[in-house]
Amino acid sequence: MSRLNGKKALITGGTSGIGLETAKQFLAEGASLIVTGVTPENVEKTQKELGDQVLVLQADSRDLNDQRQLAERVGQHFGKLDIAFLNAGVSHWRPFDQIDEANFDRLFSINVKAPFFLMQALVPVMANPSSVVLMGSSSSHAGYTNSNAYAATKGAISTLTKAWNSDLLSSHGIRFNTVSPGPIDTPLYDKNKLGITEEVRDIVMDGIRDGIPAGRLGTAEEIAKAVVYLASDESRFTIGVDLILDGAQTIL
Repeated sequence: MSRLNGKKALITGGTSGIGLETAKQFLAEGASLIVTGVTPENVEKTQKELGDQVLVLQADSRDLNDQRQLAERVGQHFGKLDIAFLNAGVSHWRPFDQIDEANFDRLFSINVKAPFFLMQALVPVMANPSSVVLMGSSSSHAGYTNSNAYAATKGAISTLTKAWNSDLLSSHGIRFNTVSPGPIDTPLYDKNKLGITEEVRDIVMDGIRDGIPAGRLGTAEEIAKAVVYLASDESRFTIGVDLILDGAQTIL
């Protein structure tokens, strides 16, 4: 496999879940790679897992100085960047009346403000042509219970996909697409992260599966393969797409 042979790529939030699986598939397809994570422990673990050919950096999405410094480091390391997968983000689901200002601001700061200003900083180091893939969510396409503020952040990402193509496709040769997964089998659903017991987690997971016509959660590998396609030259005529990957949850 060599669909990304010779390509220089950045993956934010690449130390776990979909980001880490995408990093592995990018490497398998021949890309040179920079990956970011927020915690030193995950950065160190990922560096060991991916090997010395990958540069794994600590970068806090909430810190715009970190974002600007990341763009500078990308330029220093690669010169020009062919691919960016802006995957870093957080999920927070709770009833509408329980969302406070701090919850709201955190979601928009990490999921919208961070990729917006990182992209602004990356433009000077993006190659012409180049591909940017954004991480959306099927929740921005359907009215899921308790998704409210989180869904709004992913709706903003979907809109940016269109607006950035208007701003940067003709002028800089950068094309933008989004992947919007539904429920995916990642550490996000670990009982400890959900703050529930194993028994309650099983009930929750059964309820989620019952709502997916395909009868199961998606896998990180399935999402990563879609990102590889959108990053590669195979999709060079694919522009402004928000690709929903949810086992038909939003259409049936």
